[in-house]
Order: sequence, then structure tokens, then C-alpha cells
Amino acid sequence: MDSVQLETAASLTLETLEIPQIVTPPTTLVPTPKPAFRFPKDAIRTSLCASTVDAVLATVFSITTGGILLSNFLVELDASPVVFGLLSSIPMLVNLIQPLGAYLSERTTSRFRYALGIYGTSRLLWLILAIAIAIFSWGGITSQQLVVLTLLIVLATHLLGGLGCASWMSWLAIIVPRRLRGRYFGIRNSAVSLTNLICMPLAGLIVSHWDGGNIQGYGIVLLIGVIFGIVSIGCQYFKIDINPQLQNSLASISPNNTTDELVTLPTISIWKNYNFLIFLIYISLWMFAVHLSAPFFNLYMLDTLNIDVSWVTLYGSLQAGANLLMLIWWGKLADRVGNLPILIFVGILVGLTPILWLGINASQLDIWLWLPLLHILAGITWAAIDLCNNNLQLAIAPMKNQSIYFAIAAAVAGASGALGTTIGSFIAQFALWGGLLGLFALSGLLRLAALVPLFFVQEPGR
Repeated sequence: MDSVQLETAASLTLETLEIPQIVTPPTTLVPTPKPAFRFPKDAIRTSLCASTVDAVLATVFSITTGGILLSNFLVELDASPVVFGLLSSIPMLVNLIQPLGAYLSERTTSRFRYALGIYGTSRLLWLILAIAIAIFSWGGITSQQLVVLTLLIVLATHLLGGLGCASWMSWLAIIVPRRLRGRYFGIRNSAVSLTNLICMPLAGLIVSHWDGGNIQGYGIVLLIGVIFGIVSIGCQYFKIDINPQLQNSLASISPNNTTDELVTLPTISIWKNYNFLIFLIYISLWMFAVHLSAPFFNLYMLDTLNIDVSWVTLYGSLQAGANLLMLIWWGKLADRVGNLPILIFVGILVGLTPILWLGINASQLDIWLWLPLLHILAGITWAAIDLCNNNLQLAIAPMKNQSIYFAIAAAVAGASGALGTTIGSFIAQFALWGGLLGLFALSGLLRLAALVPLFFVQEPGR
């Protein structure tokens, strides 16, 4: 329920956009002191639409390879709380490899080809788990072997994803015009939430009502998700391709590049960027506090309260619906007042949310009223947190060697989040400090404390 996610039906005004040209031309480009090139308006529109369709199809893939469905699959295999902690910490811990991925991507000449190789391989690996589930159904492997294989696939696919994430963010940061980021990402994330709203309960129903049982049902849903994931990568072909080397060449002589960076040692200038360092402190504390408890809300419902997976997926749909309704509004508000005020105000609500779980049990009142309300509150608040954290990071990172900044932020966030999940899993496993409920209370207090560095961050352009 309480999770973090970093990504159309509205018309975007693109007639007067002027942004640096970074598509490799047929002849050698000689930069001038003030480069000012235009992307064709139609190319921008096509790229934004392709990015949105990509996000929708990738969401179907994500629903089937993580979240509630994967958690329920492991519950059916009698996995321990430590396994759930590992399941959540692996995607964050492998973010430590993002600086390497950024380094490699900056030496390529195509964001699209780099993404195709990384994410194509990553998503195809999930077919191994679908095959293993079929073998398990025939008695070929044990449940514990299937749990270990699941964790290995999660590790391998997220390692590959860590190599591609920074490059993908830098690609999107160039394509999406700065002044439209709030609105566009609001629209894009709304499409993602609508997909969650529709597909999550359908997938939950398939899993819970499959004749061969929940495990076989998950195998079928997983296979469908992989197909959607592969098709989503094809959508990236229609986005404006970016040459990272040309992007850095233009940024090095752009008047908007005021960070005094070095081309050969881009990370040196990062430690001179006070604003970025404060953001790193905030994001590390925030991710630790959030992921101390985030993986265990679904476990609490599925295992401790013994609520059926179809109910849990329904709650997830309510959260996605609330997220959908609020995203565009949060995006417009962020364009108007900035991202920092929203992060501080909504962050307080997110900090209080885990504490509200302390009185939840399996009574009819909680199942029909309080659990739906908690998920709706999570959908509203996390819509703002995800959107504004993403926009603030895009605003703070300069264009030159941009993927390096994204990679370092992701590495710091991943390491602290993984540490939080690891500590949380041991607290949950050994019933320290009140078990899961004590863990929820501790997480809530630490979330409130993590907001303090935001008061020292300056949002560019505000």
C-alpha cells in the first residue's frame, strides 16, 4: 500500500518551445557560444505520446512483477519476513550500480539503443520465472527453490535496470520541456494510475480464481505482463533519440550551465553543488524512513490479518484511483507554487499515515471502511510526493553530465532505502519493538524527521 514510485488526454502548448538540439545531425555540429536549436513540434508531441503509452504498458508489466501480486505469490510459498525485506531492498540496493550505468551511457551515441539492450534483456528474464512456476506445478522443484529463484531474478533484472535508469531519466528530462513538466508528468502519471486502477483488480481476480490455484494463476498473469513489457520498449522507438555525447558538448558551452563542471571529472563538481548535497541528505533520510515499513503493509494484510488477495488488490485499485484523480491537480499546483511547499505539507501527512495503521485489524469495519480510506489517503499523498520529488530532482540537476547526478541520487536513495528495509525486516521477523505495529510507528516518526533538510533546499526558478 505504502510504496514509492518515481512515473493522455490533455493538450500541451508547444508552439513556442525552444530547447537545445541534441539529435545527431547528418554532418558535424560545431557549437556556438549560445546554441539555440528547436525540436520540431510534431516530434515533441510524438515523443510525449510515445512516452505515455510506454508508461502505460510498462505499468502492466510492473503490476505482474512486483507489488501485491508478487508478495501474495511469496506468501503462498510460505516465504519469511526476511524474504519480503530482501524483495524490497534489492531494487534499492542495486541503485548503487547506477553511477556505472550513467558512465557507460554517456559514452554511447543513442539513448534508445542503450535502453533497448538494457530493458529488453531485463524483462525477458522474467520468462524464466514463468517457466519455473510451470515446473513447480508439475512437482519438479520445491517451494523454497522457487523462492530463491524469484529473488535471483529480482536481483538480476534490477541490476540491469540500475544500469539504465539514469540514462532514461536524462533522456526524458531533455524531451519534456521544463515549463510543462508539472502538467506532463501529472498527465503521464494519471495514465499510469488509471492502468493500475483497471489492471490490478483484474490480475488479482485471475490469480485468486484460477482453477490451478494462486501460484499457477500468478504464472499466467506474469506471462501476460512480460508481453506488455516487451511491447512497451518498442514505443521508445518513436521518441526523439538523444546522443549523450552531443548533449554534454552543448551543455558545456550553454549559458544555462552555471554549475562550473569539469568534463573529464563530472563528479567533482557535484560536491561543490550545495543545493544538490542538501537534496541528497533529504532523499537518503526519507528513503530510509519510508522503506523501514513500506514492504510490510501488504504482508500485514495478507499474512497477519489473513485478508484475501482479491481484497488487497481492490485496495490497491482504490489507491491508484485516488492517485489518478489527484495527479493532474498536483502537477498544475507544482507548476504554480513550486515543488518544495507541496513536499513539506504532504510529507507531514505521509509521515502520519503509518501511525494510523496501529488500530487496524480484521474486523468488518476495518475491511470495509478504514482500510479503503487509508489506501485512498495514500493514493492522494503519494501522487504529490512522487511527482514533486521527481520534478525537484530534474530542476536541481544541471544539463551537463545530467545522468551522473541522477545516478548518484538514485545510489544514495537506494542504499539508504535498502538499509531501512533490511532493518525493518529483522524488526518484523523477531518481533522487536512491538513487531509490525511498532515498526509502523517508528517509520512514521522518522518520516517526519526526514523532512527537515527540505527547508534548506532551494528550488531553481522559484
